[in-house]
Amino acid sequence: METPGYKRQLGTFDGTMLVMGGIIGAGIFLNPAIVAQRVGTPLLTIAAWCLGGAIALAGAFCFAELGARAPRAGGGYVYLRDAFGPLPAFLYGWTLLLVIATGAIAAVAVSFARYATELAGASETMVTPVAITAIVLLSAVNYFGVRPGAWTQNVFTILKIGALLVLIFFGLTMAPAAAAAEAGQGEPVGSLWIAMGTALIPVLFAFGGWQQTNFVAEEMKDPAKTLPRVLVLGVLGVIAVYVLSNVVYVRQLGIDGLAASRAPAADVMRAAVGEFGATFIAAGITASMFGFLNLVILVTPRVYQAMAADGLFFPAVARLHPRHRTPATALGVQAVWAVLLTLSGTYGQLLDYVVFGDWIFFGLTAATLFVYRRRDRAESGNGFRAPGYPLIPALFVLAAAYVVLSSIISNPVNAGIGAVLIGLGVPAYRWFGRGGGTSGRSRVAGG
Repeated sequence: METPGYKRQLGTFDGTMLVMGGIIGAGIFLNPAIVAQRVGTPLLTIAAWCLGGAIALAGAFCFAELGARAPRAGGGYVYLRDAFGPLPAFLYGWTLLLVIATGAIAAVAVSFARYATELAGASETMVTPVAITAIVLLSAVNYFGVRPGAWTQNVFTILKIGALLVLIFFGLTMAPAAAAAEAGQGEPVGSLWIAMGTALIPVLFAFGGWQQTNFVAEEMKDPAKTLPRVLVLGVLGVIAVYVLSNVVYVRQLGIDGLAASRAPAADVMRAAVGEFGATFIAAGITASMFGFLNLVILVTPRVYQAMAADGLFFPAVARLHPRHRTPATALGVQAVWAVLLTLSGTYGQLLDYVVFGDWIFFGLTAATLFVYRRRDRAESGNGFRAPGYPLIPALFVLAAAYVVLSSIISNPVNAGIGAVLIGLGVPAYRWFGRGGGTSGRSRVAGG
């Protein structure tokens, strides 16, 4: 009997919402204060966000070409496997399942639950039950097809963008507070290069997430054209929203006020329309986190399914639901592990351990473009081609390496533990590669 494949149901609007929803989380509402603290002046603050956006766009160009070349479910896993062999690809999927994706699901679900219970006036004891309910609910929604998951994503991405647009409107149209109007231009914090470098770390993390859309390339209509289009459109849209949001923060709070703020978006809206404004932003953050949670739950199981189809994971995970055409078992495995991490309370520490690993694989995946290009050097190349090759992809790989190096220097103990967690994937790879836990046939050659 023929194995059912994915359905191509996602169009340009769906894909753009996936890209923007994968980037915009709670960070832009809360974290620009960190950037202001690290650079010390309005100009450098805005410049850091512009530079971060340029780096994100460079990465989007790389992933757009990779997606056009190999529009298959699994995204980065597929590119790593094709370019560098099955072991790096497996380690990517292993780390996603062990911590990066599931830990993010747990962390975001708990943060969402905290905001939601506070808005509802519920007891703090409800945080964990609400978080687990959100994980299970969204996993169920995505079990029934990519369309329900995409509809959910569209709604909550529109809500979070809407909240930011309201913030931008009030921030640009109302007069700055007296303290902000009288504030000076601040002073750069130490060396310009060091200050900008440290500020780029939270900026680049805030811009991360657009690469996840490549996981569902096989479910896009005409993915060779649609995926590059939505990546570029989505990242450009987020750059515009992020830069304008920071212009608002600096204009309304001043550089010192921004640096001292624990919740700059809420502070701006409180000044504009009182406590209702702060509540509005809290609701926007809640919607933003729920949408991001849905995005991770929707797209990441496609990686585990691709691994299993290669004989590198349990064979049941490779099967798609015969009716809904979703990686149902992979969704279940992910949900169970994320719930266990939520209940254990260890997700935050685990994420701290491997957060640098995400950027290792980010850089490695972008570097696969050099391998693909070298293999078809004699061809003229059809479809989307990343502009500025090889300079732009090289700059993105260097930026990823900088984030990894900075993470290691800032906390070598965590990085060491994270390296061990990633390294545990090597014996797991060899076990699955020898047929452990699987009777399925591997498509992987070599390695």
